[in-house]
Amino acid sequence: MNRGKEKGKSHETRPAAIVAPKWLQFTPEEVELLIVELAKKGYPPSMIGVILRDQYGIPLARSVLNARITEVLRKHGIELVIPEDLYNLIRKAINLRKHLEAHPKDYHSQRGLIEVESKIHRLVKYYKSVEKLPPDWKYSPETAEVLVSQPLIRYRE
Repeated sequence: MNRGKEKGKSHETRPAAIVAPKWLQFTPEEVELLIVELAKKGYPPSMIGVILRDQYGIPLARSVLNARITEVLRKHGIELVIPEDLYNLIRKAINLRKHLEAHPKDYHSQRGLIEVESKIHRLVKYYKSVEKLPPDWKYSPETAEVLVSQPLIRYRE
């Protein structure tokens, strides 16, 4: 019996329509203030969404605000230095490089590093095309550690 094609149904599915639930007790202004407050504490947008869901019972901030969390942050003068998914991939590449310094014969990790850095280069190309990164921005392993050591969130004046 081939079980490889069967998929589980344990995951949550988002509703088809993006409408705020009737039972939600927060106004859009309150949700916006929560998002800004959490960002000022240093949480990235994905973590803000998880906190809103788990601690405040807001299933989807976008359904309440009709805007994404990053759009709300940008409106309040808070922006990401680089997109969060790219930031996480760069962190992963740095950790793999550190691991490979200690274990140079780990060929599986070498392959993983090649794949992660390939994904980084593809994402950089995409973010340059949609102008989320400047055209002269370049990923290099030497400067990546400095980039990740800085905070992800920057405040505009």
